[in-house]
Amino acid sequence: MKFKKLVAPVLSLSLLVPAIGVVGSASAAEMEASTETKSVELRATLDHLLSEHFVLATTSMMKLYDGAPDAAAAQAALEQNAADMKPAIASVYGDAGAAEFDRIFSAHNSYTEEFVEAELADDEDARQEAEDELEEFVQEFGDFLGTATEGNLPASAAKDVLRKHENQVIEVFDHYASGEYGQAYGAFREGLGDMFDISDALSQAIAEQFPDVFDGTKPNTPAGDLRSTLNHLAAEHFALAVLSMQKGLDESEDYNVILSTQDANTADFSAAIASIYGEAGGEQFMAIWNTNHIEAQEAIVEATLEGDADAIDDARDRLDVFAENIGSFLDTATDSNLPEAAAVEAVMMHENQVLDTFDSYNEKAFFETYDNFREGYAFVFGIGATLGKAIVMQDPTEFTGVPEGPVFPPSAPPADQPIMSIWLQVNSTTFFVDGEEMMSDVAPMNVDGTTYVSLRTMADVLNAQIEWNRSNEMVITYTNGDTIVVQAGSETAVVNGVQEPLEAPVFIEQGRTQVPLRFVAEHFGWDIEWEPSDWSITLTQQM
Repeated sequence: MKFKKLVAPVLSLSLLVPAIGVVGSASAAEMEASTETKSVELRATLDHLLSEHFVLATTSMMKLYDGAPDAAAAQAALEQNAADMKPAIASVYGDAGAAEFDRIFSAHNSYTEEFVEAELADDEDARQEAEDELEEFVQEFGDFLGTATEGNLPASAAKDVLRKHENQVIEVFDHYASGEYGQAYGAFREGLGDMFDISDALSQAIAEQFPDVFDGTKPNTPAGDLRSTLNHLAAEHFALAVLSMQKGLDESEDYNVILSTQDANTADFSAAIASIYGEAGGEQFMAIWNTNHIEAQEAIVEATLEGDADAIDDARDRLDVFAENIGSFLDTATDSNLPEAAAVEAVMMHENQVLDTFDSYNEKAFFETYDNFREGYAFVFGIGATLGKAIVMQDPTEFTGVPEGPVFPPSAPPADQPIMSIWLQVNSTTFFVDGEEMMSDVAPMNVDGTTYVSLRTMADVLNAQIEWNRSNEMVITYTNGDTIVVQAGSETAVVNGVQEPLEAPVFIEQGRTQVPLRFVAEHFGWDIEWEPSDWSITLTQQM
């Protein structure tokens, strides 16, 4: 078994809509305990294309803001990613559907440049115009997805997901432009992860729409989730490895921050391995992953800057040692369902792609750099597929289970349907609006006796308008004819021009403004009922 033989072409239409065939004597359970069902393949394809879009969009904005010489090549790669989606969409919804998709989706990639240009010119009007255009895209593309999927992905849910995605791209850029690199890369990781949630929801909608094409299988099985998780971790690793080596070579201010971000990816990857093979397995994986891998890549950057050819060769040789060690580890861990020779070959191929991308960047062959990047990014999804298959083969019973129908990110009810109750719980991102389960971006929390909630979450649910001024960390909320202004670090809010004291100061958590729940409830017109036994809060509409 050789990994590179298993990597399907990016534009293979059979990935998105496989040919209808006879499954044979496989039972439904056997099909679902597989990383290779047609619907799981669909999800993996969307994982690849959508997550690559996020990586290239944020990278392009950073490069353009920095005036980097590879900015044009990064933007071209972003546009090619959109073009690569068109034939995949055509395989599902026909040429007319693909043309409409391309018209809407490709055009929105120019907004990344508009945001950067507005920031460089300090032009608030241009910024607002770019934001307005982005919202127009959200509305139009959300309607397209709702119609194309025949409501299996509701337009309202699609718009919520799209708006969140676009806000995350802008959030990464805004933090980066402000020199807030830790927050920028934290937002990058969050936004990239959410792209895999989007592909999950979209693949469920398509598989539900065309059950005969996908043999009645579902993409969000335990085996499908495993493959997607491995895809996510491997793709994030590749993107961070490539970008960190470029940042190191350029001696950028954010180099150490992106190295720390790589460490966070390593920790998550190790935790995923530990969840399958135990704590000792996770620790062994982390030790192998770091020693002759992440540390070797850093050594290559340092030696390149110093012009030390011998040190460069030594560091590159360490990557070969890493491939041998991780190959042996995976062979043992999977009971040879992933043979050592195949694993070593795949890892060596991956490392060569990282190095090819770095070498072409160092040689200032920037369009070649992004061709190499896209090839390497696609390749890691083949690694995720093969490792996932080996793990499932090792113990299929752990991955048997047929999920229920599609689960979509919740959307706020229409403005003409008033909400009557909201149930929240401290330290839980799950909440209920009139009995409907939803997810908050940041969980409510108790700080020194004060319960805080994400203002963004509450505003979105209640159809309030919200504006964020990043320069002074001020948030303006418009609801029921009132204007409410809060600012990070302040213990005072301004309501319709009048200052009002807060019980505790406003602060930022995970890029979201946190405000005292009691203040929010009072000004949105809610009664509060506390349940101390489980730290839950019920808000009911004042009549």
